Amino acid sequence: MSPPKPPSRPDRVSLWRYMQLFRADILSAQPARLYRAWMAEFRTPFFRSFLMNQPDLVKTVLKDRPDDFPKSDRIGEGLRPLLGNSVFLTNGDVWKRQRRIIDPAFEGGRLRETFPAIWNASEAAAGRLQEGVSEIEAQTSHAAADVIFRTLFSIPIENELAAAVFEEFRTYQRSQPILNLAAFVPLPRWMPRLFRGDTRASAARIRALITQLVVQRADEIALGTAPQDLATKIMTTADPVTGETFSPEEMVDQVAIFFLAGHETSASALAWALYLMALYPDWQDKVAAEAQALEICDFSVMSKLPITRDVFRETLRLYPPVPMMVRQATQTEQFRDRSAPRGSQLVISPWHLHRHERLWERPDDFDPARWHTENGKSCQRDAYIPFSAGARVCTGAGFAMVEGVLILARLLRDFEVETVPNRDPVPVAHLTVRARDGIWLNLRKRQR
Repeated sequence: MSPPKPPSRPDRVSLWRYMQLFRADILSAQPARLYRAWMAEFRTPFFRSFLMNQPDLVKTVLKDRPDDFPKSDRIGEGLRPLLGNSVFLTNGDVWKRQRRIIDPAFEGGRLRETFPAIWNASEAAAGRLQEGVSEIEAQTSHAAADVIFRTLFSIPIENELAAAVFEEFRTYQRSQPILNLAAFVPLPRWMPRLFRGDTRASAARIRALITQLVVQRADEIALGTAPQDLATKIMTTADPVTGETFSPEEMVDQVAIFFLAGHETSASALAWALYLMALYPDWQDKVAAEAQALEICDFSVMSKLPITRDVFRETLRLYPPVPMMVRQATQTEQFRDRSAPRGSQLVISPWHLHRHERLWERPDDFDPARWHTENGKSCQRDAYIPFSAGARVCTGAGFAMVEGVLILARLLRDFEVETVPNRDPVPVAHLTVRARDGIWLNLRKRQR
């Protein structure tokens, strides 16, 4: 039995029907042929876009020539109210300056320094779980938000301000897809945007709360009382080229994307990983056995969780949190036998690339052992991009792998998870790849 996969639409549908399907779910709005195509063109009276699955084309766009293929401006159509001018949306010199300030906070030894905060969040997450049937996405969302607040601002999720941000974000998260239809269709101003009317107001409330955190931290930095966490590191790092630090407004933008990227994506991956463990109890038992090594807070314990890491890596293959990325051609390009005009939208889809039938062996099967096969090693190099790739690879990719592996192991050390009859999750794309009606699992205390 293969894990859940959304249905594909018929190969040919009208533009209006496509827009309806896209609004409901990005994934099931796509035709099945994309799982075999090296490249697909979508042409309508309003736009042209190209989805690319051929590894060397993906490499060209993401790794070899990133400046020629900036992020599409249309991505901001849906996310800018929350993210402002964050590093997720910017391009060119502005983006490069932001990365020069942000990247040092995530280098090398910083992961070891923040490990105790991740460990404490994993302990707290295990402590919150209770026996019985539970909607596990809510639990993983809570855990991932806790990690963000502990590593960024040295406060637990129970902190009043942190809890307010988290609760407001839960209102926001299902109202806005990561890819608004405007990423593909240049909608005229008079056409209604395809997200709920309260999305913008919710984004404003989140930003107001984040502003309080940033102002409070700026005051602590000025007084010399600020903890040496990620927020302090980023707010005190000067751009080596200009000598400037982030303004408070710029820092609010960056915290917003840290919360979106670091919380929403980790919550998605963790929830699917726990579901897959319920679906494949033999693998769950292996992870639980490894998890017995989790006794004291020491970064070296991560080397004792190789199976858990393979499980989490396979989860990211089947359910990449960000299912599609959109770049824009700055000039006319030739890809395969087709001409992509200047301004064309170039779609890189981890969802389709990770399940491509001409690249992966048994692409829809859950098999953590694949990473030790020749096919798995080859595809990991050429067709596996859960954190994007190249210059714009996710800054927190290393953090995400430690967080996901550690929390997964820690929860399964204490609890067995089982599927709930007649409640199979259906993947859909909201802000990330989530389940349409949640992921419901039965939890039982594990006998140690």
